[in-house]
Amino acid sequence: MKQVLEVLKDSTIVSKSGKDKHSRFWGLYKRVAEEHDDEFLERYNSDMDIVLVFSGLFSAVSTTFIVAMESSLSPDPNDTTHALLTQLVQIGLGNFTAAGSTAATPASTFSPSTATVRIQSIAYASLSFSLLAAFGAVLGKQWLGYYKSQRYGRGPQEERAKRRQEKFDGIVTWYFDAVVQSFPVLLQISLLLFGIALSANMWSQQHTIAWVIIATTAFGFLFYSLTVMAALVSPACPFQTPISTILRMMRINSKLIFEL
Repeated sequence: MKQVLEVLKDSTIVSKSGKDKHSRFWGLYKRVAEEHDDEFLERYNSDMDIVLVFSGLFSAVSTTFIVAMESSLSPDPNDTTHALLTQLVQIGLGNFTAAGSTAATPASTFSPSTATVRIQSIAYASLSFSLLAAFGAVLGKQWLGYYKSQRYGRGPQEERAKRRQEKFDGIVTWYFDAVVQSFPVLLQISLLLFGIALSANMWSQQHTIAWVIIATTAFGFLFYSLTVMAALVSPACPFQTPISTILRMMRINSKLIFEL
């Protein structure tokens, strides 16, 4: 509200003729508030659209990777077929003792390796974070739509302006910015987990290719960490990210708590 009053103080948007100061104030307030809300809604809607598009594409890639690894969690059907054919051959050769014994098939004794289970767990966690980011983006667009349609309501101009200010104060009080900014962070966590799962899976097959993936993932993580640190050190830094915004808010709030 203080920022609005500063803008309205010297504003000449509305002519002073034919209107008292009270009506001029709320008329100017409505225009300034609409300019702010339009920019606010456009920015966050654009962010949510980016999250939805990227999470959709990334979830498709992650799902393909999981499906490709699914066979490592179950026994190879060819091994089971081979074991059954061996038993049939033994019966045909008259080896009734061997055939009569209940030999265990590979399917009954199969157990996936610990490394495979860990890789699959990380891959599923990556997919889950991606889906959570998409779900959060959908909720974010719904919240923005509700604010846009319900911010004024009906009634006299003064009541509608006060209702809008009340709803905007709620956005600040309930840390709407931090909540919405957390959705891209979920997507970034998902991307990091996928890089780890991909590196671990390739390490079990071919070390040289795995080193390429590990180096690329490590470089991306290091570059991202440096940009976050730079944004925390200098608020004027252009490399602002959602996580740097959240960390800055947490640092400010922690200082206020310790001062109390």
